[in-house]
Amino acid sequence: MSDILSVVLRILSFVLQLQAAGTVFFAAAFGPALTISLPGVRTLARATAVAALFVVAGHYLLEAARMAGDMSGVFDSNLQNVAWTSSSGGAFAVRELGLLLIIAGMRATPASITRSFPTFGLTRLFARGFTIVGVTGAVLVAASFTLTGHTATNAQRGFLAPLLLAHLLIIAFWFGALLPLCLVTLRESRERTSRVVTIFSASAFWLVPLILIAGVAMAVLLLPNVAALARPYGEFVITKSVLFAVLLALASLNKWRFGPALGRGELVAGRAFRRTVVSEYVIIIVVLSVTAVMTAFFAPE
Repeated sequence: MSDILSVVLRILSFVLQLQAAGTVFFAAAFGPALTISLPGVRTLARATAVAALFVVAGHYLLEAARMAGDMSGVFDSNLQNVAWTSSSGGAFAVRELGLLLIIAGMRATPASITRSFPTFGLTRLFARGFTIVGVTGAVLVAASFTLTGHTATNAQRGFLAPLLLAHLLIIAFWFGALLPLCLVTLRESRERTSRVVTIFSASAFWLVPLILIAGVAMAVLLLPNVAALARPYGEFVITKSVLFAVLLALASLNKWRFGPALGRGELVAGRAFRRTVVSEYVIIIVVLSVTAVMTAFFAPE
């Protein structure tokens, strides 16, 4: 029971953390181009960060239960001390700090800043400052994953840590932008929507392949040999690669077909675009679930 509950919370924590971090990146990149949808995007970032705070804490409380083999470990102070003083405890502290910074950075809206600091120069300065706070928090959330797990204990950590950080930052940007993109297509004008979708698609075209490159590089460094691909950890890596190929196909549909159709004002384009985006979102959650199971129960060796 403790293992099952731990994995469920692990999956939820992955989803919520990457959603919060990615939404911050989206707000920082596209906020100046948005009007009606921007408050909703900022609310999404705050809400998912708050939820992640509690889910991440719950997951780490269960680390002691996993050591004990049952739920009684939650109440074992010695095991809790071991858990909280390990590398996982350090990652937890950085993660929670990052989530708190996201909440703080996304809490201040341009309207509230204007009311507090009516001078135009101060409004822009403070708005930029809050954005930097939020982005810093998002980067810390991603960086916390490099402090624990297989990449942190591997002899090639010096190469694995930056690869993992780049991998996670791009995934967060992609995953975290999907729900805001749906919001933009529903609330913004056709011209604004087309501009945001075009810029996002152009950025993703160059960034998303780096997810695969970083993932392959990490697999090469982590797996002892080619034969390891036939063992559970390697099979999970292959599964993630297949799902990633499906994601690329869906993203290509939006870039080359539905995105341009949005710009032309075709009536069915918005619905088709959102349907494809939701499909991407669900598949990425499946990928994150596979990752949670893989890293919780299996080792590259």
